[in-house]
Amino acid sequence: MIIKDKENKIKDTSVPFSVGSTVEGKIVARDRSAIFIDLGPFGTGVIYGKEFYLAKDAIKSLNIGDKIFAKIIELENDDGYRELSLKDASKELSWQKLKEIKEKGEVLKVKITGVNKGGLLTDFSSIPAFLPVSQLAPEHYPRVADADKQKILKELQKFIGKTLEVKILDLMAEENKLILSEKAKSEEKIKEILKIHKKGDIIEGEITGIADFGAFIRFPLSSEKSGIEGLIHISELDWQLVENPAEVVKIGQIVKAQIIDINNNQVFLSLKSLKKNPWEEVEKSCKKGDAVKGTVTKISPFGAFVEIVLNDENASKIRSLCHVSEFESQGKMEELLKIGKTYDFQILSIEPKEHRMSLKLVN
Repeated sequence: MIIKDKENKIKDTSVPFSVGSTVEGKIVARDRSAIFIDLGPFGTGVIYGKEFYLAKDAIKSLNIGDKIFAKIIELENDDGYRELSLKDASKELSWQKLKEIKEKGEVLKVKITGVNKGGLLTDFSSIPAFLPVSQLAPEHYPRVADADKQKILKELQKFIGKTLEVKILDLMAEENKLILSEKAKSEEKIKEILKIHKKGDIIEGEITGIADFGAFIRFPLSSEKSGIEGLIHISELDWQLVENPAEVVKIGQIVKAQIIDINNNQVFLSLKSLKKNPWEEVEKSCKKGDAVKGTVTKISPFGAFVEIVLNDENASKIRSLCHVSEFESQGKMEELLKIGKTYDFQILSIEPKEHRMSLKLVN
C-alpha cells in the first residue's frame, strides 16, 4: 500500500526496502553538492556529501531527466530523503552486466596490462581480470622448450599493451575478479569445422608450432591462415622414440595426419599411424639370440638406447635397449659405448606388442 504522510512525502509500505537495495530513478534537481532522484512511489533520493564527491566524475555527465541506478545507504535521513550511493550501485550493476555478457556468450575486447607466470592481467569495467595461459588461443600459446616458467613469462610479456578478444569464463564477485578465456571465442568455429571430421579421418595441415611435448598442426589448409589447431603428441610423431619433435617436423611443413581423438573441442592427431609399424615385421627379420649391429643414440642411467636396422624391404629402424645391468656399472657402460658409434649386440628378448627389444653387447 502507498500512503502520504503529514508532510505529503510519498512512502511505500508494500515493498520492503533495505540498506543495500538498488533502485532506479529520474534526476529531478541538482546543485553544486547534491543531486536529487525521483524514485516514484518510493519517495525521493539524494546523493550528497561524501557520496557526491566520490561519484563526481560520473555525475558531471548526468542531466535532469536522466534515469540512473543507485544504491540505498540510508533509508531516511533527517530531511526525509533516502540517501543513495552512485558508486556502489555502479559496482553492483557492473557485475550484473558482466553476468548477462557471460550468459549471452558475448565477446569482449580487453587490453593486456600485465603478466605473471600463470597468465595475462587486464581489467573490464574497472574490475580486475585474469586470462590463464591454458585459456589462450592456440596461436598465442607460449611454445617453449621444457615448459620453462621463465621462458613462458618472457613470451607472455609480448602481449602487454595488445588488445585481445575474449569471453568471460568465470565471475568471482566475492574476490572482485574475472576469469577470461581467449580460446572460448573460437569454439563455435571449431564446432562447425569438426562437424565434417571424425576420428579416423586423414587431414592435411601445416605445422604451426613445436613444443617439447609435441607439434601443433593447423587444418584445413587455407591462404587466410584460418581453421583450427590440433596437437600431435610427441608419442604420435613416429614409431621410434622421439626426444625432440623438431627432429621429425619443421614449422611451415605441410603434412598428412590422422585424427585419433576429438575431445572437448580439442583435436589430437597422429603421424605415426600413417607410417608402417616396424614392430609388426620385427619377428620376421630377427629372433632371440640373433647377432645384430646397432648404433647407440642415447645413454641414460638405466641403459643405452640402440637403433637397429631390420632386414626388411623398407630397411625399417627400431629402437632397443641395452640395460645398464649388462655392465659392471654405469661408468663401465659409458666407457664401452659412445653415442653415434655402431657395435655388435645379441638380442636377449623381443616383445613386439610392447615395442621392446633388449640387447647385450658382444665383446
